[in-house]
Amino acid sequence: MDATNLPDLRADGLVIRAPGGPEVLRWTPGLDLPVPAPDEVLIDVAWAGVNRHDCNQRRRGPTPAHSDVPGLEVSGTVRRAGARAGHLRVGDAVCALVDGGGYATRVVAPAALTFAVPPGLALREAAALPEALFTVWHNFFGVAALGPGETVLIHGGTSGVGSLALQLLGALGHRVAVTCGNAAKVAEARTLGAAAAFDYRTQDWVQAALDWTDGRGVDVVLDMAGAAHAARNVQVLARRGRLVHLSPGDGADFVAPLRPILAKELRITGSLLRPLPLAEKALIAERLRAVALPLVAAGRVRPWVSEVFPLAEAAQAHARLESGQAMGKLVLEVRGIAPRA
Repeated sequence: MDATNLPDLRADGLVIRAPGGPEVLRWTPGLDLPVPAPDEVLIDVAWAGVNRHDCNQRRRGPTPAHSDVPGLEVSGTVRRAGARAGHLRVGDAVCALVDGGGYATRVVAPAALTFAVPPGLALREAAALPEALFTVWHNFFGVAALGPGETVLIHGGTSGVGSLALQLLGALGHRVAVTCGNAAKVAEARTLGAAAAFDYRTQDWVQAALDWTDGRGVDVVLDMAGAAHAARNVQVLARRGRLVHLSPGDGADFVAPLRPILAKELRITGSLLRPLPLAEKALIAERLRAVALPLVAAGRVRPWVSEVFPLAEAAQAHARLESGQAMGKLVLEVRGIAPRA
């Protein structure tokens, strides 16, 4: 079946036309979408989350491996539901993790990675859920195998991922400390529920975290800053601690003394969410439905949407995120832009 003959399989959106800064995002009407498979849904997008990955993809430029329309998470309503879409029906309010294409008026999503919007949550906030939830669950409970009662240190505690992680892990009984870049972010992290928060620009955060754990160190460090904290992360970890990286940063090598890594039997690892096979993401989604989404519905975990931009101003959103000044989650308002017939 040819998507070009199906009017609702066309969308308007932003396309990465070349590698570069935010200005390379180009508004493009009439994008062809793939025909949804039986286990997929077509979503009329209302909101799209903005992530570091979108900025990284934009800097690298177009690639045959992925859609040149950025955006890994959306919220909106189901326009079409495949025969094997299970719990999803046309008209349902949903949020979804997608493999690109989110900065557009419509997107196709796997039904397995699409959630009904939890009660009491607006579509705007729902767009900020999928990427952070999948990232937090996969890295802490998959990659790091976080166990009951273990302690955590998160670099970037007021980021979209960090702010949701400290709430979710706190609700599950873990003590969470964070590092932040200024006093305002430290205060915000404490408001969100961080058990401890350190300003890495003005404090010796390693010593502060060791004091917080009575000298033992933390069990898991989640680092979104590339290799910038390599040696200090090794210092702050407890025996058999795990260091999990979420970003390659600027491509710098990981450099840290080997002796403490051996003496403490540390595990240094990391992950990239997007390349995970769909089957593995679907398993994560099952755990999120069983454990995390009920906490969202109960109001114990909430995505923090700090700034909103119209879809046409995604370049400004990228610039804001890359400035390092943003807190919480940035989202793009897509609803109200009429797709081409």
